[in-house]
Amino acid sequence: MEKEKKKLIVDGKRVNGRGFDDLRPLKVTAGVLKRADGSAMIEWGRNKVLAAVYGPREVFPKHLSDVKKAIINCRYSMAPFSGMEEHGRSGPNRRAIEIGKVAKHVFENAVLTHQFPKTQIDISMEVLQSDGGTRVAAITAASVALADAGIPMRDLVQGVSIGRVEGQLIVDLDKYEDNLGEADVPLIVSLRSKEVLLFQQDGRISREELQKMFELGFKGAELVRDVQVQALRQRYFETGDELNNHG
Repeated sequence: MEKEKKKLIVDGKRVNGRGFDDLRPLKVTAGVLKRADGSAMIEWGRNKVLAAVYGPREVFPKHLSDVKKAIINCRYSMAPFSGMEEHGRSGPNRRAIEIGKVAKHVFENAVLTHQFPKTQIDISMEVLQSDGGTRVAAITAASVALADAGIPMRDLVQGVSIGRVEGQLIVDLDKYEDNLGEADVPLIVSLRSKEVLLFQQDGRISREELQKMFELGFKGAELVRDVQVQALRQRYFETGDELNNHG
């Protein structure tokens, strides 16, 4: 019975039924919070992540402000009920702090912060349900929330995780594959500039595998971007309908 649990690829397919480069079902909804300046909910497989953006607004305390650009603050957290693993417990931990920091670096390279000197932009990402790839899902949702807030960016950012399971490279690992696989690489990219904004690695991979992972990552990111754009279009049309109805 134990051996059956460890089998991740059967008859050339993943045990969850997906092909090696298939994403889990993905849905993004923009503008889900009325009190936030921008917000988005992402449902990616069993993952559910809520992102909210506040700002640009006054920096507090004031001495932390930058006269040349906006300060970006990112907070990543997992609700206590989000998963059974240890990092699903209440309160911040090292993993959550680390993901908040890498998300901050991503958005410092994506947001046109020089347009908003002496301000701060606060980004909050809350994982409500987790099943592998939550950092990628959270940053993808936060990018939509920033666009929903009307904050100018060089590009929407999105990503996907790539890993190696039983010697085979696969895209968009779930928690089961992440835990039992041999390697995991979360990627966040900018498709417009072809830049890699986040690259983290767990496990050993060869140079050839790394090149292939980048190719798979950019290909998967294109699919994710389509969903992001559709969510923002839907939000735009809904807002337009509301204004027309009130007019």
